[in-house]
Amino acid sequence: MRRAVSAAWLCLLAGTAAATDYRANAQDYLDYVRRLQSGDRLLLEAGDYRQGLPLRNLSGEARQPIVIEAASPSAPPRFLARPGANTISLVDVRHLVLRHLELDGRNQPVDAVKAEGHSRYADFITLDRLYIHDHAASQQNVGISTKCPAFGWVIWGNRIERVGTGMYLGDADGSDPFVGGVIEANRVSHTLGYNLQIKHQAGRPAGHADRYDTVIRYNVFSKQDALPGPQARPNVLLGHFPLAGAGSEDRYLVYGNFFQHNPSEALLQAEGRVVLYDNVFVNGGGDAIHIQPHNDVPRDMAIFSNTVLASGTGIRVRHAVGTPYRQRVLANVIAASTPLQAVEAAYNVALAYRPDLLDVAVSDLTPDLLGQYPQNNRLPQNLVRELAAYPDWQATVYPGASVSSALQHTLDSSWP
Repeated sequence: MRRAVSAAWLCLLAGTAAATDYRANAQDYLDYVRRLQSGDRLLLEAGDYRQGLPLRNLSGEARQPIVIEAASPSAPPRFLARPGANTISLVDVRHLVLRHLELDGRNQPVDAVKAEGHSRYADFITLDRLYIHDHAASQQNVGISTKCPAFGWVIWGNRIERVGTGMYLGDADGSDPFVGGVIEANRVSHTLGYNLQIKHQAGRPAGHADRYDTVIRYNVFSKQDALPGPQARPNVLLGHFPLAGAGSEDRYLVYGNFFQHNPSEALLQAEGRVVLYDNVFVNGGGDAIHIQPHNDVPRDMAIFSNTVLASGTGIRVRHAVGTPYRQRVLANVIAASTPLQAVEAAYNVALAYRPDLLDVAVSDLTPDLLGQYPQNNRLPQNLVRELAAYPDWQATVYPGASVSSALQHTLDSSWP
């Protein structure tokens, strides 16, 4: 007791409050939510939570976030969706961590996690190993949604399945941008619409004038059991960043992911500035990669060291004629009915479609495709040095993706 009191006095003398761990259950947890301060943890017991998790005007600090998590990760609290309210509702919050929670939508027409449209901001939010499921009353119901300016999010290790849309970040009119986020090691499957959509951005809020990368890495994006029809969407759609001024030099770094099956749309559609590498694309029902105008045009892009197996088109780049932008397609292995359509391409390996490899292990796909291909197409050293500047590139002197241990971990993960 004396040690705890001394720590509290030291914090008071330093002008900061002592962080506190609270333990709560499904009956009393909302009483504790309202009192959370920087550095506090709210540990939730197992059970069914029926009143949602409204988080309003909560601000942690970079080194002392507010944390709400399962008291025992092996027995996560289950939040049950209810009509008329999003389950986790974020309004004017910063430096907040949500960890090891289950969000059961029960097919109610609501979202699982939503930064609400009337919020001024939702910054530095970490969503860590949430299990989000059965939010599929319609395509409009979303696992993770942001409808206010959202900066510095980390969406890590979550499992999202049987939802209308997995993640919808940004707003339809280009307002409320999602900036500088990291989307890593998530498994998104069985969605009616997108696994992930990041909306185009009309502008950038004051205070975020620097250049930022949005990183999408080591995820599994699957629409394996999706049906064609009016709700058909790509697995992932990436919109452009602001066309001029603050944010116009931002990029997506998309690497080390596994994109799996889509019966009527491409696995990935993108515009703007994108670096796409070390991904594996498998689609037995159509196309893999579409680089094309959506709300603007493709800008400078580098597409390299990917492995593609597709019954339709492997990589299609629709270059905007008369623009100064380059979309370079380099050192990919593409087995497809139409392997490659691009203006600027080099060192790619184009092969016939191989349906016998649709179910091969992801780590085996590149070597199996290249097994009968003569290995005399080593990449020039100057290109290897150039590409090595990109983070976590699985450097190789031959074309194609090298599956990382991080992606393999996502594939093997048994969470929840």
